[in-house]
Amino acid sequence: MLSRIARPAAAAGTGALRRGIATSAQSNAKVAVLGASGGIGQPLSLLLKNSPLVSKLSLYDIAHTPGVAADLSHIETKANVKGFMGPVQLAECLKDCNVVVIPAGVPRKPGMTRDDLFNTNASIVATLTSACAKHCPEAMICIISNPVNSTIPITSEVFKKHGVYNPKKIFGVTTLDIVRANTFVAELKGLDPAQVSVPVIGGHAGKTIIPLISQCTPKVDFPQDQLVKLTGRIQEAGTEVVQAKAGAGSATLSMAYAGARFVFSLLNAINGKEGVIECAFVRSDETESPYFSTPLLLGKNGIEKNLGIGKITPFEQKMVADAMSELKTSIKKGEEFAKNFK
Repeated sequence: MLSRIARPAAAAGTGALRRGIATSAQSNAKVAVLGASGGIGQPLSLLLKNSPLVSKLSLYDIAHTPGVAADLSHIETKANVKGFMGPVQLAECLKDCNVVVIPAGVPRKPGMTRDDLFNTNASIVATLTSACAKHCPEAMICIISNPVNSTIPITSEVFKKHGVYNPKKIFGVTTLDIVRANTFVAELKGLDPAQVSVPVIGGHAGKTIIPLISQCTPKVDFPQDQLVKLTGRIQEAGTEVVQAKAGAGSATLSMAYAGARFVFSLLNAINGKEGVIECAFVRSDETESPYFSTPLLLGKNGIEKNLGIGKITPFEQKMVADAMSELKTSIKKGEEFAKNFK
């Protein structure tokens, strides 16, 4: 049955991320998807439409949204779906939103890094988040558009310009890194992926993706050579999909699943559910990088507590140190872009 798509929460802790994807609770949340006609936006909107946590679903894009909305509106779930197309309709789309998810932008093609997307996606994110700052400044903002290591600093600077910045409500969705880590560990150990929980910290590109296998629940051990190979696969899993699709796009279906999981966790926390933990790329004082992903305890107002990195191995400590330069460069690039954006 479709209602089984969302899986139940697992035990929570610093080293064990709560799934938060259960959708048994009822809610009256309004959620907007900006970029709803795209490869991520359509399956993400389908998953959100399927959830009883969502009562109003606003879909925005520059083309095709009326069709996507009409299609989804026929599904026998309670969420009321409306499509909005073009900048003139963006304000109405965002009005009274509790959560805004932004997968808008261009996908990677073979040979491209996430950073190669910067010029196009930076402008898109700055434009859309500026509208969010004007029309739903209290909403939780979830950024999927790559490069996340730069688009989150852009979002923060845009909200600062509008005088409505709240770092507890702006999230870079890195959940796909956790989903992949859980899946790959489960495959290697013959476990049920739904019962595996691996925190992934740092950023959301290449070597800034730092899976903390030492904090996996249940506890797992790998020989060093296998650990290095597994870590590399988690870091480059996006490229694995880009190459497999051979120019037809990047990870869309798994990203839609991960994005929905994160939104459900946020909505559960907004509804008062306790102990909801997810990793996300946020404003942080945990390292020398001004933005960093760590496990976060979510609450009614966004981030309730940053749970930090916790105890890690020398191998993981080296990955954190090695990620700093790239993280700081990507963050500064985003901040500089936002300052010059009109």
